[in-house]
Amino acid sequence: MLLQYETQIFLDSFHEDGLAITASGLGIDRILLNYLKVYNDPGNLVLVLNTTSVEEEYFIECLLKEDPPPKSMPKIITNEYSTNERQSVYLEGGVLFVTSRILVVDMLTDRLPTEMVTGILVYKAHKIIESCQEAFILRLFRQKNKQGFIKALSDSPQSFTIGFCHVERVMKNLFVRNLYLWPRFQADIVAFFDRHKPEVIELHLQMTTAMIACQTAILDLINQCIKELVKCNPTIDTEEITTENALTKNFEKIIRHYLDPVWHQLGARTKQLVADIKTMRLLLRHLIQYDSVTFYSLVNSIRKNEMNFGQNSGWLFMDSADSLYIHARERIYGVQKKMKSYKAGADANAKAAEEKKELVLEECPKWQALKEVLKEIEDENKNADEELGPGKVLIAAEDDRTCSQIRQYLCEGGLGLLTRLYEKQLAGNALKQKPEERKKYPLRKGKRPNVKKRQKAAPDPEEVTLTQMYKNQSDEEEITSEEDHPKEDFAGMSKDGYYHVIPSPVTIIHPLHGCTDPYNLSRTLHEIQPRYVILYDADMIFVRQLEVFKASRPDLPLRVYFLMYTGSTEEQRYLTSLRKEKEAFEYLIKEKATMVIPEEREGKQEDDQSLARDATPANETVGQTQKTRKGGKETEEVQQRVIVDMREFRSELPSLIHRRGIDIEPVTIEVGDYILTPDICVERKSVSDLIGSLNNGRLYNQCVSMTRYYRRPILLIEFDQNKAFSLLGKYGLSNDMSLNDVLSKLTLLTLHFPRLRILWCASPYATAELFEEIKAGREQPDAAAAMKVQEEMAGESEFSDKYSHGPQDMLLKMPGVNTKNYRDIMNKVENIQELCTTSQEELAKILGNAGNAKLLWEFLHKEQDNVEVATGTVANKTGPSKHAGRGRGRKRKR
Repeated sequence: MLLQYETQIFLDSFHEDGLAITASGLGIDRILLNYLKVYNDPGNLVLVLNTTSVEEEYFIECLLKEDPPPKSMPKIITNEYSTNERQSVYLEGGVLFVTSRILVVDMLTDRLPTEMVTGILVYKAHKIIESCQEAFILRLFRQKNKQGFIKALSDSPQSFTIGFCHVERVMKNLFVRNLYLWPRFQADIVAFFDRHKPEVIELHLQMTTAMIACQTAILDLINQCIKELVKCNPTIDTEEITTENALTKNFEKIIRHYLDPVWHQLGARTKQLVADIKTMRLLLRHLIQYDSVTFYSLVNSIRKNEMNFGQNSGWLFMDSADSLYIHARERIYGVQKKMKSYKAGADANAKAAEEKKELVLEECPKWQALKEVLKEIEDENKNADEELGPGKVLIAAEDDRTCSQIRQYLCEGGLGLLTRLYEKQLAGNALKQKPEERKKYPLRKGKRPNVKKRQKAAPDPEEVTLTQMYKNQSDEEEITSEEDHPKEDFAGMSKDGYYHVIPSPVTIIHPLHGCTDPYNLSRTLHEIQPRYVILYDADMIFVRQLEVFKASRPDLPLRVYFLMYTGSTEEQRYLTSLRKEKEAFEYLIKEKATMVIPEEREGKQEDDQSLARDATPANETVGQTQKTRKGGKETEEVQQRVIVDMREFRSELPSLIHRRGIDIEPVTIEVGDYILTPDICVERKSVSDLIGSLNNGRLYNQCVSMTRYYRRPILLIEFDQNKAFSLLGKYGLSNDMSLNDVLSKLTLLTLHFPRLRILWCASPYATAELFEEIKAGREQPDAAAAMKVQEEMAGESEFSDKYSHGPQDMLLKMPGVNTKNYRDIMNKVENIQELCTTSQEELAKILGNAGNAKLLWEFLHKEQDNVEVATGTVANKTGPSKHAGRGRGRKRKR
């Protein structure tokens, strides 16, 4: 059942097509689910775009839980359905989840009755850009269907603030005129949630002195690195690259936005600064999120390895770096105390000032607060109402590793957990010390780590941590190193599962992020129906979900505990996320008030210009046909057409080709990706595909096939103009040819295939325009001919198993031999030597053509001055050849 404000959101977009943008966590999935229930009827044919397989399964699962369940369920159309099966499913009606690639092909081939589609629902509409498949589908839909609806939903307001007039461009791609904005501060939403407030208890915790010192040091290092980065790159926007934004999760995207296009041109110092900022962010995350042992292990490993290899921009030698190391160590070994010096004449070792170190193993302040909250809940449950019974508890933490540590803390206590972590991560280094030196690290209460017992299972902590550090993954992903607990701790638990800690009352620990199923936390929340929720780590989206959860069951109590470090980066990150969302909605409200939307934006009028193709032509075109004057007479050319391989519909290029007024015909072809004319075949490669195909030899085989069946083969290399691109090494061009060098391999490819043309395009837009220019004035390709090539290739598969391409290519270059008769020669003649001894009459029988047999026989047995391979004519010389059987003879000296 929809809540009051959700009903209003639903009704607004139900009566008038439009784009609805809500605040994160306000239940956009519930609104889409209600649309599915409304349109899930055989009398309708509704398509749902831009959903993942996990989301589709979640929506179907929610519909099955309805009371009563619907008579029919939405269908998920994938490549498991055959062409005829898909056509039948379309005619049956209902709600369909269809992958974009399949839907585009079915709309182009008219397998889907587009004019019968009731409408289209677009999920996560902020991802609909002009070149994406979903925008292509909507354009094809509007061209053939003027009555169907288009309703779009999004819960990411920040995404619409990127770029110039981004929200207006998205609405143009969606073919909608109305924009519905529902921020959290909207009056109706505020009033509704005020009536259904959960009980909230905020626990503002103080970080320890050492934690505050470590945080200050890390922030200072981040600030210094950012200043140096801006100094080295003056073009960077200083309003975006700030220390405050460095605390947010999308800071990596901000840096990539500015540096990716020129990454290959940047110096080593700039790249190192980017890596150092990433390291600082990782340290900051470990400080707030994990225990003192794990944090010190990371700091210690970075310090040692950076010192050894010099892989830093100089931050390691700053005072802040020393402060970071000293206070991180202090959390493990306590404050360093100097012993009294001995009198003169005493032993030299006794004279020197020694440091007395005690293993203190500082616990996280949140652990003790969590324990007190659980004790309070336990005491309250003893006197719980008989009808309600004891309340269940849900603990929400940042990631799976944090959940694991919380579970271990509740099961074995803070000292036991930290002792085991110390044994595993740090005590392994003590094995190399002398026994008397190891006595400097006594455990509190007289306990010492059992190092020998765990010696085999405890790898060097520096090596483990560096493996984590330099893996190519973002800071926000979970550390994939060996877990800091025995393997039996994870028995029977998956990464997406929750941790069942206490059976009575039921206490569940669940990660906020990192699950492969984004709805797993929401599903768990509704399954266990907790009365107490402990937010070990604050998250804006989950806070909103708790508000919705409480409002949907107003009669049942809900108490939420906030655990947050006062004055920490954790608090600042949470407040920054709230502020940025508020600013995004304020920007959208202003945009809505000033944007000019034409009446024909929806594409429902027959002469709608928004559906016009070829908006920016490379040459003069009129509508969908090209008019020229030849010999004083105006002639009308046929519609431009390109044959596209079915697998290419994963890319943006087919959509942009169609937008330029060129019809595309989807066909499964084995040679090339695009057939522009009967003679021109194009194999498209991205830079990564190019490198991979050159390394595994696949590109060579593709070029062999293209040159064999098409007169003008083309290799198109397409790269992203917003990302770094360079095939040259660090030192540019060299005279040395290396088989491992990409440029060398590409050079050898062009030498081996002289007819192959290589084209470079900066973007799919440039490629689409280039295709239009190449096709100008040329004949249109034929799908039947392309399929015939495929049949010929299928017939050649047995030859590929028997013979290598070398002898076939050599044979095909001889006069009189072509693709139709060379197989007969290879089947009836053993080798080239036997071919040279075969008479002209026998060759005529084999080839089935006396003229071709004469050309081949004369080529093999007479000296040649010139060989016109292209025309098949040979200029003969009189007299016997002393080079008979060797192919082309040498010119006789006179």
